[in-house]
This record gives sequence, C-alpha cells and structure tokens, in this order.
Amino acid sequence: MARESRDGCSDGLVPMRSLDVGAAGDLPDLLEGMAQTALGGRALGEAFDVLQTMVRDPDCVVVLTMTGAMTSAKMGRILCDMIEQKMVDIVVSTGALMAHGLSEAMGGIHFQYDASMSDDLLYKWGYNRIYDTLELESNLAGTERLILDVLSSLEPAKQYGSAMISELIGKRLVDQGQMPSVLGCAYERKVPIYVPAFTDSVLGLAFATTTVRRNLENPNDVPVAELFDGLPSFNPYVDLYDYYDRTASAKRLGIFTIGGGVPRNWGQQVAPFAEAINEHCKMKLRVPRFQYGVRICPEPVHWGGLSGCTYSEGKSWGKFVPEEEGGRFAEVLCDATIAWPILAKALMEAQARQTGRAQDG
Repeated sequence: MARESRDGCSDGLVPMRSLDVGAAGDLPDLLEGMAQTALGGRALGEAFDVLQTMVRDPDCVVVLTMTGAMTSAKMGRILCDMIEQKMVDIVVSTGALMAHGLSEAMGGIHFQYDASMSDDLLYKWGYNRIYDTLELESNLAGTERLILDVLSSLEPAKQYGSAMISELIGKRLVDQGQMPSVLGCAYERKVPIYVPAFTDSVLGLAFATTTVRRNLENPNDVPVAELFDGLPSFNPYVDLYDYYDRTASAKRLGIFTIGGGVPRNWGQQVAPFAEAINEHCKMKLRVPRFQYGVRICPEPVHWGGLSGCTYSEGKSWGKFVPEEEGGRFAEVLCDATIAWPILAKALMEAQARQTGRAQDG
C-alpha cells in the first residue's frame, strides 16, 4: 500500500518552531517559545499557558496542593509571593511543609547536608536530614514551643479543623513581625491552608500534646494509658465541609499540583464527595470539578502511585472537566525545585507586564 504525502496543516496538526532564545524578551516570551518545541520544554511551556489562563480568570478559584520538602528546600517564599499576588486562593499541604516553613519564619536556618557525616552522627548532634538538607532539632523545638503557646488558648469544647489552626499560627507570625512566612501571608490574604494528614506532623502532635497537658494536671505521675483519656478537639470534617463550601461556590476551579500524596487526593476528591451525598442522601448538591490543572512531579505513571497519576485518569473519577467541555491540563515530569521557580517568575513577569499595559492605557 502506497503511503500518502499529506502536509500536516490540512489535518489540523500544530507546527513546531525553532526556539530563538536571543529574541525572547523575558521569561514569558521564552516559555511561549518553548511551548512550540518538544519534550520537557514543550511541557513547561504548555504548563505556563494553562497556569496563566487560570490565574487571570477572575471567576476561577485556584487550589494549590503541595507535598515534598518544598519549604526546607527554600521554596516557601515562592508560595508567599503567589499568595500575595492573588495567584492562589486555597492551599492543601502536608503538615511537615508547614512546620519547616514555620521553622524558617522563626529564624531557623536550614543547612546543606554534608555527605561525610553519617546519619547516626547527625542524630547524635541534633541534625534531622531531609535528603540533602538538614533541619536542626533546636529549630523544631522552637516551633513546637510557639505552636503549644498558640494552642493553649483554644476552647476545649470547640471543634477545630487544620485550616483554623493554620490561621491562628499565621496570625501569631504576623503579630510578631515574622514575615514573609507561608502561614503569615495566608492569614493576611485570608487564604485557608488545609492539612488533611494533620496528625502526621509537628502541628498535629503539638495539638495532641496540648490536650494531654490540659486534661491531666500531672501527666508524669499517671500510667501512660491514662495520658490519652481525653481526645483532642480536632475534627477533620470541619476542613472537609469548609473546603466543599469554598469550591462549590466557585464558577470555575483550577488546581496547581506540586507532587502528589494526600494533599493532592484530598483536594481532588471534592467532586466524588458531592456525588456520594447526592446519591445516598437524595440531594442535588453542586459537583465541583476542576477545569484547569497543572501538575509538577517527577514520578512516572507506571509506579501506580497517586503522585504519578495523570489528570486524564482523574477524569474517569469525575474530578475534572473533559477537554471537549473546556478542560485544560498540563503536566511537567520534573523536580518542582526546577520547574516551579521558572513558572512562578514567568507568571509574575507576565502579570507585571499586563498591569503596566493597563496603566499605560
């Protein structure tokens, strides 16, 4: 069978263009050019296009989910800047990220790991290793003291969610002038920070410690089993219901996924949650689905974990708007400490350029 010689354009194929770095005036120009190339460069350029669309859409609520050692890797300031410039409306994070960010906000220094030091020696000297970064035990002790002090004023009979706790700590940081800080910036801009795996963090452990201390006058004088008689007033459903209310009231939703894990799944499950209520409770709740999505994660899909799961797979669960209905998604298989700063800087430059044009006009 003879092959045809079709021209590509008549079949609707998009032509590629050679990247002219010298002609790029700024990062937005460079990424727009990269979107017309191939491989990881095209993925990064396409991610910039989708991100720019979602942050410029006045009717879009942007949810940023975050895992990995981003704050100890010194990426926290990027999140602060995105919150300050109103590019992020909701944050879903691990508790560890918030704890390490709090450590930095309180003046704690993170150090580069010296591979000549064994992990046994690091433990002895009070250095906690996070891959190639060291978090000092003294830093964490300081964060625990602040958290315990903040939590000591909680009302025992009241039910608290992680976003409420994050807000209280953020207020303390602002009041003490410990800015910029992720929790502080979020408090100032009224951006909720949800920590779905709350007990898997210094935040959650401090909350439990506060409860033990409050319920028992002399905890050291009683059997260990009795230390935990009184349960903390933490209730994760406070977060779940509040998150649903915020996302359901949005005309459109966008999600910016850094890594994966519990924050990603928790942030995306709002549509199945609403569908379950509608089915089993005979309700007609609005089902919030994400119209835009950008994911930065180095994990490939074939490991089978959620971190590598594609947005396309999420459509089978009803979490995302199909492309034929206006859904737009981009995925970058890259270390977030490489891709995130580039995308964030490009967004800020593009926003500054747009603001300048509006003022000139």
